[in-house]
Amino acid sequence: MWPLYAAGFTTAFGAHGIAANLGGHTDDAVTSLLVLGGLLALYDGAEVLLKPLFGTLADRIGARPVLLGGLVAFAAASALYAVVDSPGWLWAARLGQGAAASAFSPSASALVARLNPAAKHGRAFGSYGFYKSVGYTLGPLLGGVLVWAGGLRLLFAVLVVLGAAVAVWALLAVPVVPPLPKARQTVLDLARRLADPVFLAPTAALAAATAALSVGVGFLPVSGRAVGLGTVATGAAVSVLAGCAALVQPRAGRALDDGRLTTRTGLAAGLSVTAAGLACATLPALTGILLGAALIGAGTGLITPLGFAALAASTPAERLGQTMGAAELGRELGDAGGPLLVAAVASIAALTYGFGALAALTGALAVAAFIHRRSPESVPHPSAEG
Repeated sequence: MWPLYAAGFTTAFGAHGIAANLGGHTDDAVTSLLVLGGLLALYDGAEVLLKPLFGTLADRIGARPVLLGGLVAFAAASALYAVVDSPGWLWAARLGQGAAASAFSPSASALVARLNPAAKHGRAFGSYGFYKSVGYTLGPLLGGVLVWAGGLRLLFAVLVVLGAAVAVWALLAVPVVPPLPKARQTVLDLARRLADPVFLAPTAALAAATAALSVGVGFLPVSGRAVGLGTVATGAAVSVLAGCAALVQPRAGRALDDGRLTTRTGLAAGLSVTAAGLACATLPALTGILLGAALIGAGTGLITPLGFAALAASTPAERLGQTMGAAELGRELGDAGGPLLVAAVASIAALTYGFGALAALTGALAVAAFIHRRSPESVPHPSAEG
């Protein structure tokens, strides 16, 4: 499992470490806000387009080869800019990193499910999410230190070493998990399965959690600056958010496996806590910002392992890669849609209304999770059986 945790850390560290440092240290390559926006969108855009495809490929040929190929491709893409310092190669490297992450991220999720008994999926996904959260937390910090010490090329060089090291580790430690035989699936069959509430409910919760996390990281510092807080205070708020998410995920997974928590109750509670955190973010001064960060982090930390465990429990083992790829697509749409919604509302009214709009939407999903008759809880977690 450790190489899979490392793969989750790699994609999170690479995504946020570079994104947080593109604007301030690459004046030759990032010549305008439009160029910066394009570079930031390139990584996520590749993931939106390719994750479902690579997830399906993992089901067809096995998740391990796709995992290894993605990690090697990530190291190779990072080497493009580490070796050649030019704006064109920066665009190529960022696109290649996003495409590679589209391969090894859903494959790692599928392997987490395949390599653990169903009764331990909560713990497994909780630990996997914990190390991804560590990557999100350390990416901007360590990335900034590396860029300060040797420029953006040094950060890309470190990602070359990280991707290659994790690939070798996975090659040596992750066992071969052969693809399972499966019945032929038509496009209509796939559409029906992905439209089923058993898939949509946890995926919508994961998308909402990712949207709230992205909004918290991006806009809480803006709220802090608006009330006169310095960069240390606003940075601490973001760290509180990521730290709470990292601490809650393993505990939520253990509670699910031990039967102390069900997926429907946990997802609804996580959405409610997240909505409360977004509402607190509308309050002025540091108290509202820190309280909002803590609740958003705790809520998203509760949702993430339960959502993936629910998907694994309701998906045939031979279709895990496809399901995880589609669920990751939902998360990417939330990652992009949340900030767009808040920014659109804020441009018309104020940032507090933007937080309020996302809080209302997240709260509505929490109500739906409580009352929907075909929620993930209709597929009992294996720990409750026997």
